[in-house]
Amino acid sequence: MSGEPPRDPGAQPERTWLAWRRTTLTCAVSVALTVRVALADPSGPAVAAACLGALAWVGLLVTAHRRIRALSRARPRTMGAAQTLGTLACVLVLVGAGGMMLL
Repeated sequence: MSGEPPRDPGAQPERTWLAWRRTTLTCAVSVALTVRVALADPSGPAVAAACLGALAWVGLLVTAHRRIRALSRARPRTMGAAQTLGTLACVLVLVGAGGMMLL
């Protein structure tokens, strides 16, 4: 037998790819709603929430593209600590922006 076993031929990479796409799409909708609120009521917190949400969405989009590209390899590496913390920060900013919309 040769060295490494073959990668799971199942749909795991495809499911992960779809999960990243679904997450970025959900965040895009959240940011669009935040921008809508900021345009209807251009107060300081609403505009700040829209700007922060848009920046966080861009960061999440870049991370998603990197992970999707990494998943195309035979043996993808795990996410590094910096990339994981960056993703967490983007999600928390988006949650905060959504919370600001409720106020």
